[in-house]
Parts: sequence; C-alpha cells; structure tokens
Amino acid sequence: MMNSIIRFSLNNKYLILLGSVLLVVFGMRTASNMDVDVFPDLTAPTVVVMTDAHGMASEEVERLVTFPIETSVNGATDVRRVRSASMQGFSFVWVEFDWGTDIFKARQIVSEKLISVSSRMPLGVGQPALAPQSSVMGEIFFIGMQADSTSMMDLRTMAEWNVKPLILATGGVSQVTIIGGDYKQYQVLANPQKMKYYRVSMTELAEVCKGISQNSTGGVVRQYGNEYVVRGIARSSDTEVLGNSYIKSNNDKPVRINDVAEVVIGSAPKMGYASGNAKPAIIISISKQPNANTLAVTQRIEENLAVLQKTLPKDVKLDTKIFRQADFIETSVSNVQGALIEGGIFVVIILFLFLGSFRTTIISLLAIPLSLLGAILVMKLFGLNINTMSLGGMAIAIGLLVDDAIIYVENVHKRLRQNHAKDENVRESSFTVVFDALKEIQASILNATFIIIVAFLPLFFLSGMEGRMLIPLGIAFVVSLFVSLVVAMTLTPILSKMLLSNDKYLEKNKKEKWLVRKLTANYEQSLTWSLRHKKVIIFSTLGMFVISLFAFSTFGRSFLPEFNEGA
Repeated sequence: MMNSIIRFSLNNKYLILLGSVLLVVFGMRTASNMDVDVFPDLTAPTVVVMTDAHGMASEEVERLVTFPIETSVNGATDVRRVRSASMQGFSFVWVEFDWGTDIFKARQIVSEKLISVSSRMPLGVGQPALAPQSSVMGEIFFIGMQADSTSMMDLRTMAEWNVKPLILATGGVSQVTIIGGDYKQYQVLANPQKMKYYRVSMTELAEVCKGISQNSTGGVVRQYGNEYVVRGIARSSDTEVLGNSYIKSNNDKPVRINDVAEVVIGSAPKMGYASGNAKPAIIISISKQPNANTLAVTQRIEENLAVLQKTLPKDVKLDTKIFRQADFIETSVSNVQGALIEGGIFVVIILFLFLGSFRTTIISLLAIPLSLLGAILVMKLFGLNINTMSLGGMAIAIGLLVDDAIIYVENVHKRLRQNHAKDENVRESSFTVVFDALKEIQASILNATFIIIVAFLPLFFLSGMEGRMLIPLGIAFVVSLFVSLVVAMTLTPILSKMLLSNDKYLEKNKKEKWLVRKLTANYEQSLTWSLRHKKVIIFSTLGMFVISLFAFSTFGRSFLPEFNEGA
C-alpha cells in the first residue's frame, strides 16, 4: 500500500502540488478565523441555585434553606456532585453534572426539582433562582468608573442604568456585577414623637410605603363608540410629592407621610467598597458565557463602551485597563507562538548544517507548516480552539515533524549521488532511484512514527478536567505527526525528484559535507570506546537512572504551574 502511495505521488506530481497549495490556503484561513483562548473550555455542566434569605443567620440558612435544596437535587439524573455555601442572608448550591451533559437539560432537571422545594421555604425567604451560566474562567474584564465632580451616587446610577444594560446586551456576556459607589434609595425616616402624636403605627407607615409611587388602573370609559383607558398616575421621583402620600385620617383630617416622617434620597448600607488608584470608584465585573470567545467578547465590549463614553458627562472616565483577561490570553499564546518560531529557526539551522544543501533543507522544512496547518484543520473539525495546550502539542511535535522527511531526503540524496557516480550507460532513471530509496526505508519510518503516536494514545482515555485539558494537546501532536508522515510519502518524493536529480547539482554535491565527515569520524571513535568499556557504560547508565528516580520522588506536585505572563 505504501509503495502504491509513493508511486501514485511520483506519477501525479501536479495533483500532489495542488493539494499541498490548497492545504496551505485553507489552513491559513482557518487558523486566522479560529477562536483563541488560554486553555480549552473546562466548564463542567454546573447549575447554580441562589436563594435570598434576608435577615437569617448562616446556621438558619444552612438548616432551613440550603439543606432542603440539596436534598431535592441529590440523586437527580446525571448529577455527580452537589456543593453548597451558606452565609448570612444568602444560600448558594452548586449542582455539578457528568461531563458531556447538555447544560440546558441540566437546568431543566434542576428547575423541576426546585418546584417541590419552593413551597417549603420559610416565610420571608425568596424563591430559589438559577444563576446565569458562566464560564469556569471567571471574570474576563474589570471596568473602573471615576469622576471629578459627579457624585458617587450618580456614578452608581449611571453604572446601573447605562453601563450594565449595554454590557449585558453584548453577545457572549453572562453576568455583570457592580461593586462600590452609593446605591440610590428613597428613604422614609420616621419620627417617633410625631407618629405618637398622630397615632400612626409603624405597620401603617410601612404598608403605605409599600404601595407608594405606583400607578393604578381605572378600567375604561366608552363614549360615542370610542374606548378610553383610565389610569391613576401616582408614580413620581419628587420627594415632596412622595411625602404627601395619604396614610389615614384623624378627626376627619388627613395624615400624610410628611406629617410623621421625612422623605429623603440617601444611599443604601454598603456591603463593600471599591477604589481605583486609592480613590473611590465603581468597579464593574464581567463574566462570559461558556464556549464564548474571550477575545471577541472583550473587543465588542470595548467598542460599545467607546460609543457610550461619548454620552457620559465629561468628567466621568471609564478605565478598561484594570483587569483584562484578553491581555493574558494574547501574551500566553504569543509566548507559545514565539517558542514555535524559535524552535523552527533552530530546526532550519541544524538542518542546513547537517544536510549542507539549501534544496534538501527546503524539502525537509516544508513538512513543518503543512503538518501544523493540517492539525489546525482537524482541530477545527473537532470544534476545538487554539490555546496553549494545542499550541504546546505542536511545539512538542515541531522537532519530530521533519524526521520522516529528513530520513527520506537523506536516503534519496545518497542514492542519487551513488547512481550519478555510475557510468552513464548503467545509470537508472531518477524515478526508479527515488522510488527504491523510499521503499527500502519506509518500514522503519512507519514503525518509528506509529510507535510515537501510540505513546500519546493514553491521553485520549483521560476523563474529567484532566481529559479536557490534555486531549487537545494529544490531538495536535498526533495529527501533526501523522500529516508529516503523509507529506513525507507524497510531497517529499516529488520535490526530491524535481530538485535533487539534476546532474549539475549532483556533481557539485558528490561528497559528504565536512561537518558530517567530522562527526562521523568522532562517532566512530566514541562507538569503539563504548564497545570496549561495556561495564562502565552499563553501570553509569543504571546509576543515573537510580539518581533520577530519587530526584523525581522529591518533586512537588500540582495540576498546573504558576502563570506570570506580565498581564
């Protein structure tokens, strides 16, 4: 079969060359349009249930709110773990499903389970709600808001009503959290002495305040075939109007809110503070949806904020440089890409030094871009993105990608030189020489390549987060290595026949290069010494093996190394 592939390639060079060009074109186009991230998507199918238990202590929240919710979702279909956190006034329950579970199915299962438990919630506790589905990568963007003259209350109001809706309307955004500033409230400050004088209880005042500033319906009026809607307009933001709201009558005289209390605009009690450069600020935290492209989402948010900035007061500044996960992604991927380029440069230098020919170097090097582009096309087919793990797999493979091509080219070059040294009447055709040169080493090439591929197959049997993390590395490595084998059996024979079979070129390169001759002589001497001192070689090797095992046992262990990308 391998012989048939090589023979077909040599007989159809234009078809193979066209296929190589198409691989480059479609591979580069696919690479430029693929999503880029730091890691593969590690978001497990998780549903978060939030419950507002205002005023309850953490022990009561755990016993009366969290525990019933945990009990109801435990044992649901495909649930693998349930975690919870109870704190003063809040309950959070994380329901984790098996990998591969459709997240919408998971949310539907949890919603059905919550129907039965909602009726058993204590009085005053809000209904359990599902949190927005967010990526495990956490916040992707922090935005700071500061102003010179605008108050922190007005700044918080702008964040709530201008900035937050705009960001939530951006595709890929899951959740927006605002920290800091003064949350605007209309407060009714009761006066106990006046309430006692007017005989108004706190319950009566609270009931009136619940319905304050609300419009009401009045039905319809039909007249002359027309229908008119009647509404009671009472909604207002004027504190004086709100203070004139009716409470009750004493001695046929109305008692209003202003008679027993003062209506003012104030700030809600603060649960936390935010600052920027040691000055009060509003911090807006943004989380993305799973499978959303962080770079694309960040770019769209920045474009929307640039338009919004023009509508804000001149003294209000939006700071988008506090934290930007896109910077970390771009730096991380750029570092790996730099390692790829540096590795490629070293491969070029080594190839040129040892092969000693520009033509043989070019033929061997073509395996690198073709193999990497082929791997990118397969990754796109599997729905993967470009990340540090997939690029890492390519970086590991970059030295191996040229192995098959180098062995083929070196053997073809040697056989062509040997054939050229013969008399013209006994020389074989370049087709026959190239074909025989490839045929005699193809078994060794196949065995070596597939042994390396088999060594990486265990990665594909990993499950959970480890599998999600390392499988893209294995795919990138195995596919690029396999494509390099295909290139070595198709494109390499054609280029070898076209570029290396010229009589003038063979006459010029009929001798081995000086570096190869020098290394061969040194290798012969070291090999002779090693064969004469077998015990020294064997025992020194065993000693180093034992030392390495001891050193390995002293290493620390962690799932991921620390990252410091300067971002």
